[in-house]
Amino acid sequence: MLWVAVSVVGLGFLIALEIAARRYGEPGPITEQAREVIFAPKSGTVLYVSMALTMVVLTWRQRFIAVGAAMGIDVVFWFVRWAVDAEMRFGNGALWVTLACAVIAVTRRTGRDRVLLLKGVGLALLLVAGRKTGYTWLLITSKTRPAVLDQYVATADHALGNPSWVVGRIVAATGTVGAHVLDWVYVQLAVGAVVVALYQLRNVAVERRFPGHHLVRTFLVIGLLGPGIYMIFPVVGPIFAYGADGGQWAVANLWPDTPPPVSTPHPMPFDEITPRNCMPSLHTAWATAIFIHSLKGPWALRFAGAFWLIATLGATLGFGYHYGADIVAGVVFTLTIEMALRSLDRGWDRPGIQLVVHGAAVFVALLASYRYLSMEMAEHPWVFGPLLILAMTSVVYGYVRTTKLWERKAASAHVPEPRRETQPELV
Repeated sequence: MLWVAVSVVGLGFLIALEIAARRYGEPGPITEQAREVIFAPKSGTVLYVSMALTMVVLTWRQRFIAVGAAMGIDVVFWFVRWAVDAEMRFGNGALWVTLACAVIAVTRRTGRDRVLLLKGVGLALLLVAGRKTGYTWLLITSKTRPAVLDQYVATADHALGNPSWVVGRIVAATGTVGAHVLDWVYVQLAVGAVVVALYQLRNVAVERRFPGHHLVRTFLVIGLLGPGIYMIFPVVGPIFAYGADGGQWAVANLWPDTPPPVSTPHPMPFDEITPRNCMPSLHTAWATAIFIHSLKGPWALRFAGAFWLIATLGATLGFGYHYGADIVAGVVFTLTIEMALRSLDRGWDRPGIQLVVHGAAVFVALLASYRYLSMEMAEHPWVFGPLLILAMTSVVYGYVRTTKLWERKAASAHVPEPRRETQPELV
């Protein structure tokens, strides 16, 4: 019943976004996804890594068949597109196989096997739909929020030393190689997420059940809640508000060479094209979630999770997509969501509730301070800079402390009681 309820709510949400996108003359997420059954998909990589989530419920023989079928279908599409001189893309085969698994689950499976396969298909389609809904959300933010609050965030960022300007100059000094590596990590964030998720879900086919909590849940909730904050706190980013990419709408062409001067901030009008998708940094939030969930894996996975987080931070700041204040808010946002989902899985207790409330309070306080105390933050950086880092660190410390407490309780619960020896009677 829970999965049915979630499916109904998700379908209603997609329909609402479809209607909203149509009002602005653009196709919505349902239309975009439906056309990829035949036409060239925007990202074949996402479709294949989504199919990999479905395959966690299959046997090895079924996985080989699924991959072979997907590649075979893509080859057929490739020849057809080559013959008609259409755009050469791949990924349709992966989507066809995922949909075929849904059909097989309904028509050929029963009981727990049907539910398990439908859950695998659902995870794959949720990941794909999440990407499509993200595009629609960005369109809505650009159309419905004509004024942005970049001046407030840029002013508050003086308390952190204007990290976007600093990292932007560092990335520029690394040349094309460093920029290409960071760009690939930034664009292919879903690949890193699926690698960690596949490790967490590696035993699903054997155990015939999904674990109570895994990365995909956190990933999807971040993507669901984050755009709502975009609507409350619209920000376009330094490369647009203070760089050449902003064109006539930019305050000045300052990024990344010259930090903006400290002056009284005001809401500023911006175009109806650029997404207001900075506050909080969801790329930072997702990369933080990848890092957290990679910590339980082998050393190679932990290294990959740390690399993905560091490279994502370098890209978000170095390409001028985010301010330092966005990064701080993104970390707090992720840890609060992660703690709420873990508490939902294991049962709410006092430490979990306290940390969720604390994380939410810190997040709200951060947004309020960026909006109403930005001048004070810029004028007293040695006071407010450490306070911002301390607020973020308090949530990080609380998360680590609470999860370790839970792990100790779980370990003690599984330790068998020592066998009591019979005492010899005194003679």
